[in-house]
Amino acid sequence: MGVESSTPARGGRRRGRAAKADAAPTREVDYRTLKNPFPPMDVFSTDQIANMHDTALRILEELGMKVLLPEARAIFARGGTRVDETSEMVFIGRDLVEAALQTAPKSILCKAGARRRDVVLELGSLVFQPGAGAPHATDLVRGRRPGSGQDYREYTQIAHHFDVFQMMSPSVEPQDVPTHLRHYFTTEAQLTLTDKFPFMFARGTPQTVDNFEMLQAFRGLSDDAFVAQPHSYTIINTNSPRMLDVPMAQGLIDFARFGQLSIVTPFTLMGAMAPITVAGAITLSHAEALAAITLTQLTRPGAPICYGTFTSNVDMKSGAPAFGTPTHFQASLAAGQLARFIGMPWRSAAGSASNCNDVQAANENQFGLWGCLMAGATVVIHSAGWLEGGLSVSYEKLVTDAEVLNMVAELCAGRQAEADEIGFDNALLHVDPGGHFFAAPQTMERYNSEFYEPIVHDYANFGTWTERGAQDASTRATGVWQAILAEDKRPDLEDDRVEALRAFIEKRTAEGGAQPES
Repeated sequence: MGVESSTPARGGRRRGRAAKADAAPTREVDYRTLKNPFPPMDVFSTDQIANMHDTALRILEELGMKVLLPEARAIFARGGTRVDETSEMVFIGRDLVEAALQTAPKSILCKAGARRRDVVLELGSLVFQPGAGAPHATDLVRGRRPGSGQDYREYTQIAHHFDVFQMMSPSVEPQDVPTHLRHYFTTEAQLTLTDKFPFMFARGTPQTVDNFEMLQAFRGLSDDAFVAQPHSYTIINTNSPRMLDVPMAQGLIDFARFGQLSIVTPFTLMGAMAPITVAGAITLSHAEALAAITLTQLTRPGAPICYGTFTSNVDMKSGAPAFGTPTHFQASLAAGQLARFIGMPWRSAAGSASNCNDVQAANENQFGLWGCLMAGATVVIHSAGWLEGGLSVSYEKLVTDAEVLNMVAELCAGRQAEADEIGFDNALLHVDPGGHFFAAPQTMERYNSEFYEPIVHDYANFGTWTERGAQDASTRATGVWQAILAEDKRPDLEDDRVEALRAFIEKRTAEGGAQPES
């Protein structure tokens, strides 16, 4: 959160002096523009990374990609790619890939609903997106259930509350909203409940055009202004191994044509849809990402595009996806090396395969998160709330994971070591041997602003904790998200634009909406 004094109450005690008029300044933090403070870690040598890149180019040249969308194959063909229409295979020469990497932007300014919410995607920047795309929602009050419109709106409000989430996510599928109207619902929710950088589904041109028309009108943008910079983004998954389906290929084309951001994400699981080794799986993922990047640049040179990967292993006993494993960590490091090799901003992911918000869930999400941080990821997808390998998002886990992300954001802020911080005159000079610093001028100036104030962690001793009801972290997190929803804080909006948005939705709904393409 931007101002920690707005943290929902956790039942803890308030220090009397904190309420005095002459109290130390309230702590304010900026979690909106983060830079990764950690030097990137390598898992492979420079020569090995160069060989993996070269092998990926060989995959595209010799083995090719199956591209199911005729329009995409036509764009590849016009660009000089060899296309076999019978097999729907495209064989992309390395010269085309290298040309695409030259025109793909290395720094992308993403325009949110408010200028203070804009984010820059480039190597070294750090952006978090909460867990996304789950068919189920779960919390300790209502249990596990199919995702609904109410869940989608509530999840949007909770994610909006925490400044450490700079990008919105598709959270859960609102399955009680018909598919031909669902994009109206999700876009309206994001435009009215948050002013952060929004996510738009790529489920066919009719729905994409609807979304862009709603967004452009709501933001009051001209056609030229809308196309000039990305005001929304989507996630594009390849179908590993080596296939690009119709809606995903169409999404790459549509978003490129309108100047909106695509984040390309081959989803590969070692031993299942990819080779069982980290090097083999990441090489395949790299090849698929390069194919998608090339398609966007052939469509519109300079179109905003973000490199990405989501690679982990399967549990070889059950075949189920596993996250937050050592192999997941290593795959993130390798992907980061390849992203730096081509010089592009990139996305990685955390997540958990646990079925509830327990120690396993915390361990897996944090280990995956640290893999992203050590790899130098620009965007960390599924950074909070994800359970069951993406089959559900948890309200409580969203809060407990946000706590960790806040702590990471604190590390990004860095620390000063000037004379005032060292404190010879305002601290050390005032304390005799064996004394204490509680009353030192430096302490009195900073006691209310120096340290991170947790949102769900409880530092009380056992007796006090017991008197408060002996609540564990998940139970306390329930109180946090309930307080956020009760507060119902929303961005300031212009009434005429909200009315125009809803009038557009009513008109398009009466006309039959737009079915997703498959």
